[in-house]
Amino acid sequence: MLRMESETGWWLITHPDHAHLAGDFAAAWGNAQFRRPEPRMRVLKGIACHDDGWAARDAHPSITREGRPSAFSTELVGKYSAFEEIDIEEYLAVRDRAVRIIAEEDPYAGLLISMHTYNLLTAHADRTTIAPEGLELLDSFLARQRTYQDQLLTAIAADDSLAAGEKAEQTILEHFRLLQACDNLSLLSCVAYDLPVHLLHPLPLNDGTRVEVQVVPVAERHFCLTPWPFTEPELRFNFPARHVRGKLFSSSQDLEAAFHAAPVERLTLTLSR
Repeated sequence: MLRMESETGWWLITHPDHAHLAGDFAAAWGNAQFRRPEPRMRVLKGIACHDDGWAARDAHPSITREGRPSAFSTELVGKYSAFEEIDIEEYLAVRDRAVRIIAEEDPYAGLLISMHTYNLLTAHADRTTIAPEGLELLDSFLARQRTYQDQLLTAIAADDSLAAGEKAEQTILEHFRLLQACDNLSLLSCVAYDLPVHLLHPLPLNDGTRVEVQVVPVAERHFCLTPWPFTEPELRFNFPARHVRGKLFSSSQDLEAAFHAAPVERLTLTLSR
């Protein structure tokens, strides 16, 4: 779950809906300066579906020890912490499922999701918030992901529907970075982040170079990107969210009831030069 604070409570956005927004960004990505991803449909699938495995968990939102919805929020942008608030064994099982349900359909898309998961839990995870027994589970999970990535690479190498350049290590790395960028932009949008940032990795241009994309918030759910990576000069997207009233909840059951009682609404996001 992701959360965006309002005057009277919280907007809650599910992981799959956040990922589908990231997929919308990827579908619009590319212009005279920025390279479009190829194989297009397989990359877009990996980006749009990278959190599909979270649907069952997000159907039962829980609270933190303070009583807030347990969800990704503005304070977690740029880091991955607060592991003490979650059951890490259950969490890693969800992460594994999110990779495998897509990889079983499409190894190329699944590999991008596994690379994203591995990066999230190595480069960005705050290991100081994980108990020693949790670290053992995490490190075992990461080792299994590396083994699984090797298996997916073998399947990709044998896939005659892919061009040699599409199978190349550098191409796959670029697509992973695009997933990271679109995921990051979606996270910023879904929590209404209000500070300037960049989209994590230098991203590939048509001339073979790479550039960092800067993101500057200019209004509520309105960001300016420089340099501009999309086809159209301004884009509007909308994504589903539910609004729950109240900042603190006495139990996870109370939050879940409020979440399911709330209607699904559509929030608008604007991206411009």
